Amino acid sequence: MNEKKDRRSQRTRQLLSDALVGLIREKGYSAITVSDIIERANVGRSTFYAHFRDKDDLFVGELDRVIDVLDKSVIHESDEENSLFPSLGLFRHVGEEYELYKALAWGSGIDLLTKHIQKSVVEKIEESLKKSRKEFNVPIPILANYMAGSFLTLLKWWLDNKMIYSPEQMNEMFKELTLPGIEEARIK
Repeated sequence: MNEKKDRRSQRTRQLLSDALVGLIREKGYSAITVSDIIERANVGRSTFYAHFRDKDDLFVGELDRVIDVLDKSVIHESDEENSLFPSLGLFRHVGEEYELYKALAWGSGIDLLTKHIQKSVVEKIEESLKKSRKEFNVPIPILANYMAGSFLTLLKWWLDNKMIYSPEQMNEMFKELTLPGIEEARIK
C-alpha cells in the first residue's frame, strides 16, 4: 500500500512541478499563483498544500530536482579535466533551457533561484577544492564563493545578452577570469 501511495505522491509532485515550469515559461514566476498551478496540474488545493507550503516551496523543490539531475549528468562530465568546477556542463544545460532560465532571470524568482543555486554551486566547488588536496592561502569557503559568484554573474550576463557566445566560449572566458586567481591563492 505504501508503494502505491508513494507512486501517487510522486506523480502529483511531478504534475505540480511540470505545471510550474510551464507557467514560468509562459508568464514568468512572479505572475504565477497557486491557483494557476493547481488548475494547470488539475489537482485540488488541499492536495497542493499536502505537498508544498506555497509556490516558493514548490519552486525550491524543482530547483533541487534540477540540481540533482545536473549533479548526476553534467557535474560529473569528463570533458573538463583538472577543472575545479564543471562550468561547461552548466553553460550547456542553461543554453538548452534558455527560455526557462531567461523567464527566471527576468522575474522575481531570480533571487530565490540565485540564492539556492549559489549555495549548491558553492558546495560543489568546496567539495572539489577539498578533493584536490591542494592547500590555499585563502579559506576554501571564500574561494568557492568567489568562483560561484563569478559564474552566476557571467551566466546572468550571458542570458541578458541572448547567449551571444557559445557555452564553450563562455566556459573558456570563465576559466580565464577565475582560474588565475585560484592558482594565485594556492600555497606553493
